[in-house]
Amino acid sequence: MEEVLRVEHLMKTFGSNEVLRDIDFSVYKGDVISIIGSSGSGKSTLLRCINMLEDATGGRILYHGEDILDGSVNEDRYRTKVGMVFQTFNLFNNHTVLSNCMLGQLKVLHRSREEARQKSMEYLAKVGMEQYINAKPRQLSGGQKQRVAIARALAMDPEVLLFDEPTSALDPEMVGEVLDVMKILAGSGMTMLVVTHEMAFARDISKRVVYMADGRIEEEGPPEEIFGNPKSQRTRDFLSRFSG
Repeated sequence: MEEVLRVEHLMKTFGSNEVLRDIDFSVYKGDVISIIGSSGSGKSTLLRCINMLEDATGGRILYHGEDILDGSVNEDRYRTKVGMVFQTFNLFNNHTVLSNCMLGQLKVLHRSREEARQKSMEYLAKVGMEQYINAKPRQLSGGQKQRVAIARALAMDPEVLLFDEPTSALDPEMVGEVLDVMKILAGSGMTMLVVTHEMAFARDISKRVVYMADGRIEEEGPPEEIFGNPKSQRTRDFLSRFSG
């Protein structure tokens, strides 16, 4: 298996608050990893460090063996390969759906307008949003905005997609439409790292599940092990709140 990302002894502190403590794990090509745990356990901070939106306090993050924290990596270029979908969509409200999807391609990848438009249309169709290309974000539902955000990330041709609680800002009836898109992506072989409270997604779609508590990885393994026979009492206590 080809290792795409490796996190080694990752630490992150905010003042005296230790948010990440000695995090170690690897991401392989085609992995779908769900990161679960209570609020405040460090899940989102971990993704933000991997995406270089937060500066790690210590440790290494290797992308194909190259340490992205050593100061030599172009952050914008790296983020085209390790893309991120945010909880709050992060769309540009003054741009149309199509323009939102084209901007990064034009500015960072320096594609021609025609190529950027073609890519955008391809992925907007994939997430079922091609008929909304002229709409502004304020005209869309939360679920539609998130699907546009996913299409925008895909249009950059990333190798890995990070999802930071992509459904937590959505009304319950909109959660399914976003999870359906994510299931299709997982089935297509996209490498995905997903911070989520959607336990059914973590159980049924993931190849591996990571349970975090107090800034540490408490337990990780295949979903059938984590959900069916967790070794840690803390994992059992956490999952018991979602049973049924």
